[in-house]
Amino acid sequence: MDRAARNARAAAAHQKARRVGPVFWISLAWLALVTLAAVFADVLGLAAPDQSDWMALKAPPGTGGHLLGTDPLGRDVLSRVIHGARVSLTVGITAPVIGVGLGLILGLAAGYYRGWIDEVIGIVIDSWLAIPGLVILLLFSVLYGGSLFMVCLSLGLLFIPSAARITRAATLSCTGREYVLAARALGASDFRIITREVFPNIIWPLLAFVMIDIPIAIVVEGSLSFLGLSVQAPTPSWGGMISEGREYLEAAPHISLIPTAVMFLTVLSFNLAGDAMRRRVSGGRGGAI
Repeated sequence: MDRAARNARAAAAHQKARRVGPVFWISLAWLALVTLAAVFADVLGLAAPDQSDWMALKAPPGTGGHLLGTDPLGRDVLSRVIHGARVSLTVGITAPVIGVGLGLILGLAAGYYRGWIDEVIGIVIDSWLAIPGLVILLLFSVLYGGSLFMVCLSLGLLFIPSAARITRAATLSCTGREYVLAARALGASDFRIITREVFPNIIWPLLAFVMIDIPIAIVVEGSLSFLGLSVQAPTPSWGGMISEGREYLEAAPHISLIPTAVMFLTVLSFNLAGDAMRRRVSGGRGGAI
């Protein structure tokens, strides 16, 4: 009876750990709000993000019809925050997808074929990790400018080694399973085994990896914008808005604090959602949100 009770309690704890809580749904709601606002920014009836109201320079929130105030050039902060979300979300989603897409190919090849292929890919990944990420970002910025595409590509390249290592580890754990051995015994091709047997069993760890890397990409893009190395004016970005308002922190703190708060809440929401997904993928270890 004691053993049965312990098993029942363990099963109940396991199910509870896998259950997402209200924090997850609040985070998801915030992400949905930011995403929808960015997608439909042009039909929300807001002022153009580069339109200046010369009668309301550095106006505080709620002044002159500007809900969140204006910046030093009289541009509506709310409009610029919403349009700036397009840059942050595009980079935040595209860069990890690029990294996971390329890392998936390398990790699958290394984990499935092993041998010299694994060794060569391991050397390439270790060499890539030896290069400071900031150097790669600066190099791309200097050579190709701060276009949105190049920012996504340069950040995506930084995610390749981690994605490849996660894919390789997950692939190694799958290749020894019964269903893979059975497929080999039945004469299935390597391509069929990888696509039908291995890939479906490693996709969830990769999705959790993407969810965790999205906020990292958003923060890095914001840092590049703050330094003037990301998308250039007049295209608004959260990092650029923070940089523009740093000289007015005493007189008009809302210029920097509002985009900072929006970025903080977005990054926090992605972290909480990604952590919930990671716990479900890992079988509920570590407690519930």
